[in-house]
Amino acid sequence: MAEIVQRRKLYQEVLDRLMERIRTGEIAPGAQLPSERELMEIYGVGRPAIREALQTLERSGIVEIVHGERARVVVPTAERLIAQIAGGAMHLLRTQPDMLEHLKSARMFLETGMARMAAERATEEDVARLQLKVAQQRASMINLEEFIERDMAFHREIAQISGKPIVAKNAAKLNGKLLRAPAVATRPARLWKPRAADRGHRQRSSLTACSLRA
Repeated sequence: MAEIVQRRKLYQEVLDRLMERIRTGEIAPGAQLPSERELMEIYGVGRPAIREALQTLERSGIVEIVHGERARVVVPTAERLIAQIAGGAMHLLRTQPDMLEHLKSARMFLETGMARMAAERATEEDVARLQLKVAQQRASMINLEEFIERDMAFHREIAQISGKPIVAKNAAKLNGKLLRAPAVATRPARLWKPRAADRGHRQRSSLTACSLRA
């Protein structure tokens, strides 16, 4: 059976070569890439192919481009990665709103594991701080924006207790994005408040687990 070879665009070839140079460390994190003119000479292609390849790298969070300067390889950090994931989740929701429930399931998976780790490590002082966060969140249910902030504060507290702040920050930021998604934020209070109450119930369950272990 014949295998059809897909014709690739020039920028994709340039992209692959630049990615390989970055992957091998030839162009290290923090270092600048060659100028557009130099890249045109190196790869024998026109400026449009070079710019499209660089823009693709920028959208992927691999390089940053400042007007008037050469593109620079981004120094990877957990915060940058989390921001990319959260931004990608929002773009997904804008283009495919029906994915909201799937993202909620992913969030639940992260939250469950995070709460389990926190329950194993929590001290009496940790439990006291969580109790305060839960009380503040319950008092904020009359305002969606304030509720979101309180909800994220609860997750940040769980992050510190769990000892896995990168995972926890990711879950908290994703949760904030999901609650601010148009499909949620534009609902009347009578529709989002029951969801908020359900989240409060789950968080009180997490608090109970931590209390029993402390």
